[in-house]
Amino acid sequence: MRHRYNDCINQLLDLMEHQSHEVQKAALCTLMKFVQMEGKVPLIKYDDDHYTFPHQLLKSIVERLLLAQEVSSIMAPFLEYLEYDDVRYYVMTSATEHALVPVYQQNAFALLSSIHMPNEESELKNFLVKQESEYNDWTVNVGVEGKLQLPTNLCKKVLVILHESILPHMSSPALMIDFLTAAYEIGGAISLLALNGLFYLIHHHNLEYPNFYKKLYSLLNPCVFHVKYRARFFHLAGLFLSSSHLPVYLVAAFAKRLSRLALTAPPHTLLMIISFICNLIRQHPACRVLINRPDGPTELCDDPFIMEEEPSQCRALESSLWELQTLQKHYHPDVANAANAITKPLSHQEQDLSSLLELTASELFHKETKKKTKRGPLEYKPAEGILRQRDDVVAQYWALE
Repeated sequence: MRHRYNDCINQLLDLMEHQSHEVQKAALCTLMKFVQMEGKVPLIKYDDDHYTFPHQLLKSIVERLLLAQEVSSIMAPFLEYLEYDDVRYYVMTSATEHALVPVYQQNAFALLSSIHMPNEESELKNFLVKQESEYNDWTVNVGVEGKLQLPTNLCKKVLVILHESILPHMSSPALMIDFLTAAYEIGGAISLLALNGLFYLIHHHNLEYPNFYKKLYSLLNPCVFHVKYRARFFHLAGLFLSSSHLPVYLVAAFAKRLSRLALTAPPHTLLMIISFICNLIRQHPACRVLINRPDGPTELCDDPFIMEEEPSQCRALESSLWELQTLQKHYHPDVANAANAITKPLSHQEQDLSSLLELTASELFHKETKKKTKRGPLEYKPAEGILRQRDDVVAQYWALE
């Protein structure tokens, strides 16, 4: 009977790849019923009081599910079983066997990103397999191979949810240090997304990253104003640069580099950049020398600032924020008004950037069109002809019959 049962299991696993979606769902539901029944009547008896969950059977189901080319039709019914705490635990421990296969990576991410973890341990009460004994270790200890190469699109998806859906529920979040530092060194959008995970490890697990600010400084380039994750990057950058323990030269380098990049930035990001720089000066009063230097450079050719150098060698403290004075003549009135604030005494109250981080060019345009302006008279006499007045000599030659 054991052999016939195993043959039935294998047949049902094969039917999970059947052409008919209904057959796939029926095979999956039947296998999950077998998981539940094996939990009640275990095939293997233990002498001690052991938690007898049929994890080998569930592992076979997960493996077949994640290796399938088309899983969209069968993924939805399987996600319903992830509401059970024991099923969710063993699914996470099983989804690591074929991590180098691209289709497995995509399916594993779709499955694991759909898992909703409870916030408190006391919420672990919903089990598919009821047991009299208690099983206390429900934290998944996931080992991550730092050299594992993920496709770029999948790597971005993982980094987006890593800090909220993965790291808080790991028993050893420090295992992700190699992965996050490697992603942070790649550059571009991936580096921006890795900041969330690094911030979590630095804030909650005292991660030390010697070259962190040097890399963050190098991420400030013209492309950062056009990427999809611009708001997330500047929100985190503001948190990192708000520390009172940072040296003056470092903060001055960030403020100066941002002001130089502002010369070519689009208007909807300039409003955020100017406010961001002003907040840096408010948080670090020693940087006020950048705006209170009457004998400082006023043109690019006289500026001692070296943008290509690292923060300690760029000579930002010897320069001034003359770029913001240039923006006072910007064609957009809101940008010009924001830049004018740098010539006035800055208040101690920091400006809230939340409304500016997500501002887009279309929103700025529609905001401008909705402004009500007073119409001034163009002429003291209403125009009656195409050019000037009807009795004008020149206009007579252009009169319409």
